[in-house]
Amino acid sequence: MLEYDEYIKVMIALIAILNPVGMIPIFISLTSDFNDKDKHSISKMVVLTVTAILLVTLVAGEAILDFFGISINSFRVAGGILILLMAISMLHAKMSATVQTNDEMSDAERRDSIAIVPLATPLLAGPGAISSVILYANKGTSLFHYILIACDICAIAIILYVTFRLVPVIEPRISKTGINIFTRLMGLLLAAIAIEFIANGLKGLFPALV
Repeated sequence: MLEYDEYIKVMIALIAILNPVGMIPIFISLTSDFNDKDKHSISKMVVLTVTAILLVTLVAGEAILDFFGISINSFRVAGGILILLMAISMLHAKMSATVQTNDEMSDAERRDSIAIVPLATPLLAGPGAISSVILYANKGTSLFHYILIACDICAIAIILYVTFRLVPVIEPRISKTGINIFTRLMGLLLAAIAIEFIANGLKGLFPALV
């Protein structure tokens, strides 16, 4: 089990990966043809889907790795590289292709429901978030450890919901520059987290390096 302050760091890391503020212009764009009631329903569905995906990952993620014979250290390196690629894109105030490709973006406009795809996944609960949850879950084995991470996920769900609910208030007041600045700051934080993942994974794979 981690120190209690480490669970706050876990929550901050997941917030950086999900980047709720960076999702605001995407949410506005994809819901521009919906009324306020529909937008509220979409935001609730997005939050519930993201929460479900991350909680299932928390409980079953390691079992899935074991099933495919993947070591946690290999996953640390792979997940760290993936998160680093996302961070580099965020530092350029762009959406990484590991989150959503151009084809997926154009196809999103033709879907009956945008809440689950692409908003909930892969934009929010994408490879980076899933990788991080598995890696953080592996740092402890006690039930209390998993409960605390689950609490982090639920807290993030509340933050997401509040963010989406504030979109009508935020939309006329926030500029593209402001969103870009926040995205770059989150990208810098995310890059440091990715390096930690990669370094710890390499130490596990190659003990002689320590």
